[in-house]
Amino acid sequence: MDAVTEIKARLSIEDVVSEYVQLKRSGRNLKGLSPFGNEKTPSFMVSPEKQIWHDFSSGKGGDMFTFIQEVEGLDFKETLEILARKAGVDLEQFRAQGSGPRAQQKERLYEVLDIAAKFYQAQLKGNKMALEYLLKKRAFTKETVLKFRLGYSPNTGDALINFLKSKKFNQEEASAAGLITQRYKGWGDMFRGRIMVPLSDAQGRIVGFTARVLAPSDDGEAPKYINTPSTLLYDKGRQAYGLHFAKDAIRKQKFGVVVEGNLDVIASHQAGVTNVVAAAGTALTEAHLKDLGRYANDIRFAFDSDNAGIAATERAIPLAQKVGVNVSIITIPGGKDPDELVRKDPKLWEQAIEKHQYAVDWLIDRYKSLLDVTSGQGKRQFTDVVLQVIRGLQDKVEQDHYLGELAKDIGVTKEAMAAKLKEQAKEVRPIRLKKPGVRAQGPGLREDKDIVEQRKTEQHMLALLLMQPKLRQEASKLTADMFSSAEAKQLFSFLTENPDFDGTAKELKELQSNGDYVKITVLLFEELYRNLEINELQYEVTRLQVQLVARYVKHQKQRVRTAMEHASDVDMRKLLEADKRLNDLLRVSKG
Repeated sequence: MDAVTEIKARLSIEDVVSEYVQLKRSGRNLKGLSPFGNEKTPSFMVSPEKQIWHDFSSGKGGDMFTFIQEVEGLDFKETLEILARKAGVDLEQFRAQGSGPRAQQKERLYEVLDIAAKFYQAQLKGNKMALEYLLKKRAFTKETVLKFRLGYSPNTGDALINFLKSKKFNQEEASAAGLITQRYKGWGDMFRGRIMVPLSDAQGRIVGFTARVLAPSDDGEAPKYINTPSTLLYDKGRQAYGLHFAKDAIRKQKFGVVVEGNLDVIASHQAGVTNVVAAAGTALTEAHLKDLGRYANDIRFAFDSDNAGIAATERAIPLAQKVGVNVSIITIPGGKDPDELVRKDPKLWEQAIEKHQYAVDWLIDRYKSLLDVTSGQGKRQFTDVVLQVIRGLQDKVEQDHYLGELAKDIGVTKEAMAAKLKEQAKEVRPIRLKKPGVRAQGPGLREDKDIVEQRKTEQHMLALLLMQPKLRQEASKLTADMFSSAEAKQLFSFLTENPDFDGTAKELKELQSNGDYVKITVLLFEELYRNLEINELQYEVTRLQVQLVARYVKHQKQRVRTAMEHASDVDMRKLLEADKRLNDLLRVSKG
């Protein structure tokens, strides 16, 4: 038995899915609202009998592994580790020889970091100054301190390294975890005399620390914050602080807030606003936004109002456009940071979040206040910046709106603005920006609508052909290459080669590698088509066939047109013939 089989034997899919979706009984199956969209009518189905799930709104489906991969945005290896822990399965016994050392090293680093966090927590209890800073100055409760595992690193220089040695961790392991460093007197603790904030991955495992200075050091001015250096587990360009606590709230509330500091996150969570995370200072990266985009497509930035915070906000806008998430800006009244606002009144923080401003509007207001838009130079600088963003807007009406607004702001004609936009398009690569409120098809996946519809059309067609052999002759215009996914191609080819297959023949063994996809098509038929008359099913097959052929013809014609641009006379004749065949195929499919 392999690891996947062992995990499936110990876990049920309904238990795994119910941690993310509220399920209710619907006959033999369970139903709930799709976690991949914003819907009011349940279209998400789980079959305990088949141990599969299917989302009718997006056409996605699979087993418990594919569900965790989709909803958490993880790869298979990360998903395997999560479900193994949930099932109590030791993956080491299944690992192939030669794959163990690196995995064992990572597990050892997780262990040493967890032990270090416990050490720092114990040290905090005995340090009056550190406790006063957290409990009085920062106004954190004891429960919050425990929840976020805040601690204190002694200023002796070797307290942690000596403790780790007593726990049978060697110098190499402590160094690889970023806990100790080479100093002029030899190896010593990386962090000394600082408040310790553990940094965790999306699953809550500690991967490093942020350390805040508590008192000035003896050797001069010390940096306010220092982080664990890059290690096998920690990359500051990837980990968003607090994500393991915030991801459920982000998913449920359909938006996430990014603040500048880790302590801002803690203060916000303590106040009950839990869909908040932080980057490493103002160093927000594309990876951070991709991670957040897996849970919601609406991201709001709330960096400090100082120069560094404003510059970080400006850098974040094109990053968000590149990733494809919706971006808006939270302006904190009085120039305070979120922590100060929360301590003054948590309601003020909630109100600031709700008053977020669409990034384009924020950018326009920002540069109108910085530049003299009454001068020629100011108008040029102003439009240089803002038009780069406007060019990336997908909605032409919205784009036209902002061209008009810019023209009014600087007192020029709308035609002049449109002309400059066209000139810039020749020089600068366009960027993406979408208006907040436009949901993607899934958390972070942002699939093209045409791709989703193609997948759903294929699944509906194959459900009918699989479960009703009499209908296969109605789909005579279809070929395997008209289907997009490997699973769909395989199932259609199988049905074509076995026209009398009724679900009980020996040929079913050929579909074992495609088992979950077959189960999904069966579930789809049972939910949508089981009670319909044969003439209704025939009509549906005809309708779906027209859609599949039309999409196929459209894509093939695009390829033909592209090939024509550089074709010779001989090739051109062949391409024209191919184009005619496509037209004939489309006409015949419509009857």
